[in-house]
Amino acid sequence: MSEARINRISNELGTGGPIVSGITTFSNVNYFVPPRGTTAERPSNCPPGSIRFNTDSAHLEYFDGLQWLEMEAFNNELGVNGALGNRGVFGFGEASPAFSNTIDYITISTLGNAIDFGDTTTLRGDLGACSSSTRGVFGGGENPSPFAFYNVLDYITFSSTGNTTDFGDLINTAYDTGALSSSTRGIFAYGTQGPGFTLVGKIEYITISSTGNSVSFGNLSQTRRPNAGSCSSSTRGIFAGGDTPTLVNTIDYITISTTGNAVDFGDLTENRNIGSGCSNSTRGLFMGGEVGPTLTNVISFITIASIGNAQDFGDLPSARSASGAVSSSIRGVCGGGRAPTNSNLVEYVTIASTGNALDFGDLTVARALKGNACSNGHGGL
Repeated sequence: MSEARINRISNELGTGGPIVSGITTFSNVNYFVPPRGTTAERPSNCPPGSIRFNTDSAHLEYFDGLQWLEMEAFNNELGVNGALGNRGVFGFGEASPAFSNTIDYITISTLGNAIDFGDTTTLRGDLGACSSSTRGVFGGGENPSPFAFYNVLDYITFSSTGNTTDFGDLINTAYDTGALSSSTRGIFAYGTQGPGFTLVGKIEYITISSTGNSVSFGNLSQTRRPNAGSCSSSTRGIFAGGDTPTLVNTIDYITISTTGNAVDFGDLTENRNIGSGCSNSTRGLFMGGEVGPTLTNVISFITIASIGNAQDFGDLPSARSASGAVSSSIRGVCGGGRAPTNSNLVEYVTIASTGNALDFGDLTVARALKGNACSNGHGGL
């Protein structure tokens, strides 16, 4: 066996070097330094299998011939089939001039634009979305043209792409809906019930692994639209903010495995509605929304296992409402919304730390999602 020990080989300008082919072993026991650069500096003319370190995301990434993808580093980031990763899915929404039936998805551990997943069976908005590690379920909603309320439940399978499939029905036609889940149960809390625009605060649940209609769970602590964000751990579900129709800062919690009425958890940092929420197993985030007639860029957080008021986390790059949020155990990602026109922006934060959100990429369609997003890696799983 031959051996060559070389500290550096390059051309006279330091811009190139030899190409090493065949079976090559690196024996340095300390580290190997790959090329590095920002997301904007990603090359597009490199061969498949090229590796670099992204200084924006602080992750290794590789080129598959079409796009740059981050290397998975954590077992709990591997999703349901290893290579899949944690997918975030954004569905339905209000796109000008009509509602959208588009479903997009992202891989949460990477950066980049969303990819088309499929289509929804109906054009509707103002609904809720929850998920297990394999299946996402969308419930309720409304469409103003022609006007209709819905009690429809649809589902998608994360590991595949395609259109939504009928799951069952909510007990009532409802919109202004918040949703959350554990690995087995999906919970929907809704504020407005059709056809009489009745303000309610009802909670219903489904078993995600089977199809069928929802069952009554209980009521929120006050009659309101719980649409400032919702999230969960594996045991506890959180519904935050909303309006009665006066804006409120109320945070409620439920124990997902039981039934019964929600209990007061604490308060948001301000009275807020039409925001979005996501979580890992310990910390819940509430992103953006409306504070009276003004849009907000505030991100606040709670510790789900305790009770108490929310605290400041950081800011979105710009104020917006009606976004959707998804999460893995590491990242929270906020997509779409109104700022004040419909937006396709996607931004992310690292949940365990505090700080401002960073650019992730874009949705395929600019639209107001109003919470219509779910993932196969959130804190309830």
